[in-house]
Amino acid sequence: MSKFTVVGGKPLCGKIDIHGSKNAVLPILAASILTEDQVILHNCPHLSDVENMIEILEYIGCRTKWEDDTLVID
Repeated sequence: MSKFTVVGGKPLCGKIDIHGSKNAVLPILAASILTEDQVILHNCPHLSDVENMIEILEYIGCRTKWEDDTLVID
């Protein structure tokens, strides 16, 4: 396992964005049909697998809407 050694007198600070995981979002999309409530997924990846799953959900009657990287399923 690699490691970084920081030498110096200044503390580290900053921000990084973590991208959503296809392997996590696909089962969540499948489980979204189990509730009548609206499901909101933040930081959802725009991948072909996700788009295909959305098409399946829409075929069975779900309404979906993208708002930037947020997917709303109703």
